[in-house]
Amino acid sequence: MKIYHGSENIIQSPQFGFGNPHNDYGLGFYCTENMELAKEWACQKNKDGFANCYELNTSGLSILDLSRSNFSILHWLSILMQNRVFSPKSPLGKQNLDFLFQTFRIPYKDYDVIFGYRANDSYFSFASDFLENVIPIQSLATSMKLGSLGVQVVLKSEKAFSQINFIKSEKAEADVYFSKYKARDAKARSDYLQHLRRQNFQEGTYLIDIARKPELLNDLPL
Repeated sequence: MKIYHGSENIIQSPQFGFGNPHNDYGLGFYCTENMELAKEWACQKNKDGFANCYELNTSGLSILDLSRSNFSILHWLSILMQNRVFSPKSPLGKQNLDFLFQTFRIPYKDYDVIFGYRANDSYFSFASDFLENVIPIQSLATSMKLGSLGVQVVLKSEKAFSQINFIKSEKAEADVYFSKYKARDAKARSDYLQHLRRQNFQEGTYLIDIARKPELLNDLPL
């Protein structure tokens, strides 16, 4: 498969074991199948960057695809909250977080590659609202589609790194892609607030409801 990594630098040989351990899925090499998104990610600091293009040979790799039907958005959330810095604001939020880890924990570190949602700061705030029972799971599921951040492809193991080959890099101009990056985030926040205004919170299912009756998930089209 062809994947792209947005960076301020040209990276011909990605190295295992480097990076930010507090990214969505922990330490790893974060890519996308969308070159335009990679160019936006490359210009997050309003500096020119590059979309580095690679070919990943997935043969023999164990892949955790969180978009498959046997996983819910709560499996994704349990991984996110293990890696991003988050402190519950209330005792109920702490209870919800404990329930999430106990019920939806996945041994994600055992996989070579992960496919899953990307959570920038706006999306992380949506997830935090859900954990504090501010929004129902229906709103969280909708928010993941706002702004079209797409799915990340994350290389987690030495084996995965050994099966990636650099193809080329394309320049990403900050005067073009920084504004696109900011606009995508702003649209996600705006759409989220508009969705909340339309949401009937009395009909929603909150994390505390799921903790009391986990079978509620069976009837939710997430």
